[in-house]
Amino acid sequence: MAADFNWAVGGEAGDGIDSTGKIFAQALSRAGRHVFTSKDFASRIRGGYTAYKVRTSVDKVQSVVDRLDVLIALTPRTIEENLDELHEGSVIIYDGERTTMQDVEIPEGMIGLDVPLKSLAEEAGGAIMRNVVALGAACEVAEFPIENLDSALEKRFKDKGQKLVDNNKEAARAGQSYVADEYVHEFDYDLETTDEDYVLLNGDEAIGMGAIAAGCRFYAGYPITPATDVMTYLTGRIDRYGGHVVQAEDELSAINMALGAARGGARAMTATSGPGIDLMTETFGLIATSETPLVICNVMRSGPSTGMPTKQEQGDLNQMLYGGHGEVPRFVLAPTTIDECFWKTVEAFNLAEKYQLPVYLTADLSMAVTEQTFSPETFDMDEVEIDRGNVVDETTIDDHMSESGGFQPHEITDDGVSPRAFPGTADGAHMSTGLEHDEQGRRTEDTEMRVAQVDKRNRKVETAREREDWSPREFGDADADDLVITWGSNEGALAEAVEILDDEGQNVRVLSVPYIFPRPDLSADVEAAETTVVVECNEQGQFADLVEHDVLERVDRVNKYNGVRYKADELAAEIKSTLEAGVEA
Repeated sequence: MAADFNWAVGGEAGDGIDSTGKIFAQALSRAGRHVFTSKDFASRIRGGYTAYKVRTSVDKVQSVVDRLDVLIALTPRTIEENLDELHEGSVIIYDGERTTMQDVEIPEGMIGLDVPLKSLAEEAGGAIMRNVVALGAACEVAEFPIENLDSALEKRFKDKGQKLVDNNKEAARAGQSYVADEYVHEFDYDLETTDEDYVLLNGDEAIGMGAIAAGCRFYAGYPITPATDVMTYLTGRIDRYGGHVVQAEDELSAINMALGAARGGARAMTATSGPGIDLMTETFGLIATSETPLVICNVMRSGPSTGMPTKQEQGDLNQMLYGGHGEVPRFVLAPTTIDECFWKTVEAFNLAEKYQLPVYLTADLSMAVTEQTFSPETFDMDEVEIDRGNVVDETTIDDHMSESGGFQPHEITDDGVSPRAFPGTADGAHMSTGLEHDEQGRRTEDTEMRVAQVDKRNRKVETAREREDWSPREFGDADADDLVITWGSNEGALAEAVEILDDEGQNVRVLSVPYIFPRPDLSADVEAAETTVVVECNEQGQFADLVEHDVLERVDRVNKYNGVRYKADELAAEIKSTLEAGVEA
């Protein structure tokens, strides 16, 4: 019996693949099983291959693997696309009554279950429930108690009336009964349930939840794959806390609205992907020059141009580090796990207000759309701390007035951080402009003031380097001679790859870096290692370039940029091959 169970449903866009997969994932999590999902979908509303995969175990799972145990195939292409992951004993559930599936050939060694999904669904109340019939069939194959599926169906359809809930439960049992009655076979799966209570969410949802917890009260955005779910999560939720979500007409409007809200004293945020960041870049400079705290979430996807909107890539690093005309101080945070998306969002808001500058919070497609289980304690709201920075009020504002009696929002300070007065603060009225300005915010071209203001703004970054903890996360063998460095969503696959390598006698030390700028000094770590390998999802090795720049040593690189995320077993093989090549050289 496999240590974990891997299931998938595949078909064409518009076939309800995503909702079917999510229902099964929720059922598994409600049964006290860990879940890790992945999605493969085309950049269109209808047509084009799409799939939803679920890996589940009673132990924590952090990656996808090259194995499928049960596949619900709604089209012949589904079998073709997943052939490399199917194995002897894999079960393929399909509807042989469908015209396109009548002549389907089940690969040798695999088990084909021809289930009349549409007919059984119609008997239960409607053909639209054919995927739920397939879920019931899968429950029978995996010996998974169908009562857990009932719970997920109730959650999914309760707002549409009890009759629809009951019809879906009937459809699921029709699929279960059909397999039990028609196929006398001992399958190799028996999904254990536990009493654990897990939260199931994806990276975009974790970012949205973190924003609310951090006190964000204004969000403006424009729909764009794969960042839209941040806005979707916040809509209807942020209102409960006095906040607002605005769908702007484009990305430029979105960031300017968020800037206006931040100037008004609200914690504000926008989220987009690479093409949207392109449009926001001009305002990005205004944010920094006006010293306005703002969080900008960039959920990366394959580029350039429109690229592959529904595929994985980490190609925007240089854009976030260097984008914008002139020299723009900024922070760039890159959560490395879904739960860290929550905590780094909170941290991003705190950093933005403490240092009064824009903060890029960057995730990527695979992290954004992946759903994973966590214990509720992972998101302990009592641990959330909010720091609004150097805010003055009526009792302290007199310490920050000019000789002429005006408040100085751009006061030259030793640490680079000026006082900040919210609108309505007595004697706190001030100007703010994108032009270079003096300490009161008034336009100036005075050369000495220009130098003083540029130095002051950049001094904030140096202050943050000294005051904040930018340490990477470490795992693997601390005494290993070989070092692997990564950033972003690769951490989960890498954590499991380390276990595979360990079983093969290859020990490595891993540093996972959630801070791109400022970032930790890895010089001593690289110097101590015999070989250093940097893992990332882009062609140029953008983070590897940064490491080489910082440590003044060459590093080896493992890069993937075909639009597909790393898998643990694949990554283990790539790292081992790279290390062996280094030894041979």
